[in-house]
Amino acid sequence: MVLNSFLIWVFVMGFCSPLAEGEIGVNWGTMAIHPLPPKIVAQMLKDNGIKKVKLFDADQSTLSSLAGSDIEVMVAIPNNMLATMNDYDAAKKWVDRNVSVYNFDGGVNIKYVAVGNEPFLSSYNGSFINTTLPALQNIQKAINDAGFGDRIKATVPLNADVYNSPSSNQVPSAGRFRADISDIMTQMVNFFQQNNAPFTVNIYPFLSLYGNKDFPIDYAFFDGNSTPLMDNGIKYTNVFDANFDTLVSALKAAGVPDLPIVIGEVGWPTDGDINANTRYAQRFYNGLLPRLARKQGTPLRPNIDLDVYLFGLIDEDAKSIDPGNFERHWGIFRYDGQPKFAMDLSGQQPPSQLLVAAKDVKYMPEKWCVFNSNASDLDKLADNINYACTFSDCTSLGYGSSCNGLDANGNASYAFNMYFQAQGQKDMSCMFQGLAVVTTQNQSTEQCSFIIQIDSPADFHASVHLFNLALLLFTVVVLMF
Repeated sequence: MVLNSFLIWVFVMGFCSPLAEGEIGVNWGTMAIHPLPPKIVAQMLKDNGIKKVKLFDADQSTLSSLAGSDIEVMVAIPNNMLATMNDYDAAKKWVDRNVSVYNFDGGVNIKYVAVGNEPFLSSYNGSFINTTLPALQNIQKAINDAGFGDRIKATVPLNADVYNSPSSNQVPSAGRFRADISDIMTQMVNFFQQNNAPFTVNIYPFLSLYGNKDFPIDYAFFDGNSTPLMDNGIKYTNVFDANFDTLVSALKAAGVPDLPIVIGEVGWPTDGDINANTRYAQRFYNGLLPRLARKQGTPLRPNIDLDVYLFGLIDEDAKSIDPGNFERHWGIFRYDGQPKFAMDLSGQQPPSQLLVAAKDVKYMPEKWCVFNSNASDLDKLADNINYACTFSDCTSLGYGSSCNGLDANGNASYAFNMYFQAQGQKDMSCMFQGLAVVTTQNQSTEQCSFIIQIDSPADFHASVHLFNLALLLFTVVVLMF
């Protein structure tokens, strides 16, 4: 079987340095309606032996929860702040407030600063092309000027769509940076090399499968069941290796063949699409983690310790659903910090160190909002379901998803309950013009979970009050100078 006819999608959608220690990290996203308190998540990281965490901002409560843990942290500057960081004084102030301030005994072990998040995505239509590199340069200069340049590096997490294989045969050895950003990518990778910083890339085999109905499903996994792609005598049996080596070739063509590479995001979602389920997620991780444990790289960079951040830690029910419903289901843990399936992050076979659930999680009372079977006026049922799903997460009802098998009444009950839970189980949130009623009977099925939302205390920030007070005083001192 010849894969060339569709490999352009593979490479568009889309290990190895003195900076990388080969330990598994995770992406900790916080876009949840009822997020777990940071203190509980930080403890969960420690309980699971997770030594690296990648964030999407520099939220004080999140960073405070990591103080004293020695967990390596990648803090982030969102894309909407890149233009501001083009001013050096603004970049210096950001570093003072979000990096320097945590640099004390018992503080936060910041290792990287992520300047933007996939800013060169084609779908952004060039919005951040002119602001990313200057922001990167200013942030690294500010880090250097603060005295941390030897151990804290600025990087830019990029999607695999920044490189492709433009030749007709679409093989990894032909990898080049995308034509429209070739010049700026060359400048960026040379800047990384000059500063001993890594190239950070997000690779998603799931998206190759999701975006192309002709994609051979076995090629998304690591178990060697796919028909291989041959490239000048090199055999590629999975899309991850092919994608990664396309980047290696692009770096070589740009004149930095040995630039360290960090995998900023890689994982498999468990709901929201016919191919997003726990069975496939287990298959993916059962292939990825053991090879990381035995330091197996790719054909062009074999036998290496890879710096890898799994995406992600916890499901995020408030994320955008672009490009699909699965966006809210990437976590290896559920919304409440419960493991989704047996998994050993160390990659041992058979697994011996299974995931440890979050501790001290508080839930709301055991009650659900469901369709009122005695309701007579059903003319407004569709509108009420749409309303409920607009302000809560109904992605598990989609085609091929875990709750797709419910009947019409079940669909209504699921939507009403998700809204009810999102609203904190307030009595008025289970009205729906007489179409809903509160029950103490769990409506869950074998496949579909009717959740009880966690009770995120309004004052959970009090748990880090003393640390934040010290942090505030230290900030004042820093800014005075």
